[in-house]
Amino acid sequence: MEEYDDIAYKKAKDKVKEIKGFGYNLLSYCIMIPVLIVINLKFSPEFHWFWFSILGWGTGLLFQGMSAFGYIPFLGRDWEDRKLKELMDKEEKKSKFM
Repeated sequence: MEEYDDIAYKKAKDKVKEIKGFGYNLLSYCIMIPVLIVINLKFSPEFHWFWFSILGWGTGLLFQGMSAFGYIPFLGRDWEDRKLKELMDKEEKKSKFM
């Protein structure tokens, strides 16, 4: 049972680290996108290339947020827990045969 607690603690710690990373990325996005817009409009107002940054970085940020907060529509909310239990059961069965 202690091994399960260690796994649960590590999983929770990894999730907190993932959410923290998302927060830093979101902060960077909120700071850098306006800077890029200003640079674009000041030096080349005829072509609005800042949209590429907004869409590209924004898409990556969206998927990172979905991952960090556990929202993966096509796998379901408890997919990670089910997979973890499945792998732990498989390892337990394997260790019984050894």
